[in-house]
Amino acid sequence: MKILGIVGSPRKGGNTEQLTRIALEEVQKEGIEVELISLAGKKIEPCTGCGACRSTGECVIKDDFEAIYDKMVAAEGFILTSPVYFGAATPQITSLISRCFVSRRKKRVFDNKVGGPIVVARRAGKNFTYAQLLFFFMISGMIVPGSTYWNVAIGNDMGDVVKDTEGVETIRNFGKKLAWLAKKVNA
Repeated sequence: MKILGIVGSPRKGGNTEQLTRIALEEVQKEGIEVELISLAGKKIEPCTGCGACRSTGECVIKDDFEAIYDKMVAAEGFILTSPVYFGAATPQITSLISRCFVSRRKKRVFDNKVGGPIVVARRAGKNFTYAQLLFFFMISGMIVPGSTYWNVAIGNDMGDVVKDTEGVETIRNFGKKLAWLAKKVNA
């Protein structure tokens, strides 16, 4: 089994990546293979709605999307994470999720996989961003575990997020529940 942590922040090593690593550590403790994928420095163009993928099954845009998408399809589950940028998820993560839909409408490749969102905010926008990412999991037919609170934490400067003890504990619990659920679903 494998669970991916896909970090939608354009900053390597930032608060969002730190939280993702915390969740993946908990998954790994349960004997499940993990992989962290950072979208920082990767080129993922937004969907243009050209519709070519409906006939070919592949996107005509050539960038870093296909390699990440293939890993998402192969894994038993994944976490999508984003800091809040201007009250919403980053363009990097929204481009990724928008490209997951159109190309594969005829085949529901994420049905019954496990996963969930993690969001980091300085202050506001976390609930909208959390819902924005959660909707992707829901419409994709995935199974999302709960935690002790929404999977959000507060942090502004790099490293601040680990000072949010309630947020970190929520992410740890999410990682544990995600591992438990992955084992149940894939037994």
